Amino acid sequence: MTYCPEGFKIERQRTQGVCAEEPIEIEYCIGGRGPALLLLHGFPQTKAIWHKVAGPLSEHFTLVMPDLRGYGASSKPKGSMDHASYSKRAMAQDQVDLMRGLGFDRFGLVGHDRGARVSHRLAKDHAQVVSRMMLLDISPTLTMYDNTSQAFATSYWHWFFLIQREPVPETLIGSNPEFWIKQHMGSRFAGLDIFTPEVWQDYLKGAKDPACVHAMCEDYRASASIDLEHDREDLRGGVKLQMPLHVHWGSKGVIERCFSPLEDWRACSNAVVTGNALECGHYIPEEVPLDLVKSILTFFGS
Repeated sequence: MTYCPEGFKIERQRTQGVCAEEPIEIEYCIGGRGPALLLLHGFPQTKAIWHKVAGPLSEHFTLVMPDLRGYGASSKPKGSMDHASYSKRAMAQDQVDLMRGLGFDRFGLVGHDRGARVSHRLAKDHAQVVSRMMLLDISPTLTMYDNTSQAFATSYWHWFFLIQREPVPETLIGSNPEFWIKQHMGSRFAGLDIFTPEVWQDYLKGAKDPACVHAMCEDYRASASIDLEHDREDLRGGVKLQMPLHVHWGSKGVIERCFSPLEDWRACSNAVVTGNALECGHYIPEEVPLDLVKSILTFFGS
């Protein structure tokens, strides 16, 4: 069990997904009232990233905040040779199954970091279930890999470290997980002070869990292999996003320096794409929660 904001219930739900492995169990927090809004966290975090925005948003939306497969208290299957177990297609199917099981056939979607990549795939594979989508601090995966520069590779070196063959990154992280997560998260613009002690312990717990570390590596290995295959298939087939999309990124972060988020997302969409940089680094929900709440209320129409 991982951290859940006060006033929310922790539940678990089994999903079958698109892979042949044993059914996946997804742990999630749920609470609030109003239309459904699914919030997906990033790496190397958990559903706890939403703790600063959950309270005010719960007055307007029924919030569902899961741990992605491989993260937090959700199932952590062993990675497959083709990394399909951690493809964004499989991870997205988990979330569609979760929301359907809760009785939500259509919902708003907000994703940060890896959760935004899952959201991107979910919105392409299941366009009919997503009313509107907000993505935080990413450009499309294919765009980022196809336009890798020295500046990007230097700043996001973990993209190229975590995809190395098992057990290289798993072993190196496991040798000193607390040093690794402090170095990774603390070297960003805002440092470590933005993370409250109980939430930080949630993140640290994952870094100390060999199964979680393996899953996180598989998440990245999938992004550099099978996910790119799926993205290229979409590109050849002309598959684009169909719902209104709003994007934010940190003005002090790597996406701002190395990519053009609005242009990148408009190239992937047939619908209106809006957005802007926020005065922060990468961890938007924890650095500028009030700005994010205001934007979500405006975009999703409280």
